[in-house]
Amino acid sequence: MGKTLQENKGKGFITGIGLTLLLALLAGLLAKLPFLAIMGQLVIAIILGMIWRAVLGLPDVLQKGVTFSNKKLLRLGIILLGMRLNLADIYNAGINVFIIAFLNLVFALVLVYLLARWFGVDRNLGILTACGTAICGAAAVVAIAPIIKAKETETAVAAGIVALLGTTFTLVYSLIYGLLPLSSTGYGIFAGGTLHEVAHVVAAAGAGGEEAIDMAVLVKLTRVALLVPVAFVIGYLVQRGSKKTAGNKPSLSIFPWFILGFLAMSGFNTLGIVSESVANSIVSIAYILIAMAMAGLGLNVEVKTFRKLGMKGFAAGVVGSVFLAIFGYALVMLFQLN
Repeated sequence: MGKTLQENKGKGFITGIGLTLLLALLAGLLAKLPFLAIMGQLVIAIILGMIWRAVLGLPDVLQKGVTFSNKKLLRLGIILLGMRLNLADIYNAGINVFIIAFLNLVFALVLVYLLARWFGVDRNLGILTACGTAICGAAAVVAIAPIIKAKETETAVAAGIVALLGTTFTLVYSLIYGLLPLSSTGYGIFAGGTLHEVAHVVAAAGAGGEEAIDMAVLVKLTRVALLVPVAFVIGYLVQRGSKKTAGNKPSLSIFPWFILGFLAMSGFNTLGIVSESVANSIVSIAYILIAMAMAGLGLNVEVKTFRKLGMKGFAAGVVGSVFLAIFGYALVMLFQLN
């Protein structure tokens, strides 16, 4: 009897992981379609998970496997995602590009968080929405979530908010490109410095041609690289706040050590030890693992919960993203990169 129970639990664990893999792969296929490409694989995986739960439910026996995907595989995926970064490219782009990326990130991080709190959004959801807007969309949300001990619902809702924001502003950017007095390079810097997901940046920059896309991705990846220091700062501030309440000194337990793996993989890629094709393959695996985690998040969230928690956060994100676009455009003009 006990052995049969253990076998069933083991099968349920594997089936739960398999379900997240199935949804992640399906999300990858859907992300290749024209409009859905703007949303990206990670966000589509969340939506598929939510749909699956709404239609078919999630048996308890699958829960451990799903949790394994959205906890353990998530961290491994973020570490491998570091292969996307070539730190030498960021260095060679020049100090102005770095300064613009840094200022945009800080501006968005502070403004969106303050707006979220002003709109009555809970602290964790406000932090995640701000990080997703400021750094790199859903990937930043799921990277920061363990640091602040966010609930799965908060993580999924924040990722959804950022995705919806990014998709909306991508369409707006594409429409107004012809009205902006920007060169292809200037437009690329503007899009890369202010849009949310890498997929959003590529889609919007496409209006300006290959030169705009290349510059936009470079600026965007500079923001991605800043995920590491931001994660440590947030981890320290959250830890300090909790320890002050408890009357103890901060410890190192809350620091996101898996982020160091992300940085190490970036350094590994920068050294050129592996070929570009191998690096791209590792990045593809990273996205599958993170998409599995996102599918797991979606499987644990009900649609009504998303509606309940997401509206105020989305409103704060809209206002913050508008000001970020204005601020980012002003920086391009100020640095005479137009």
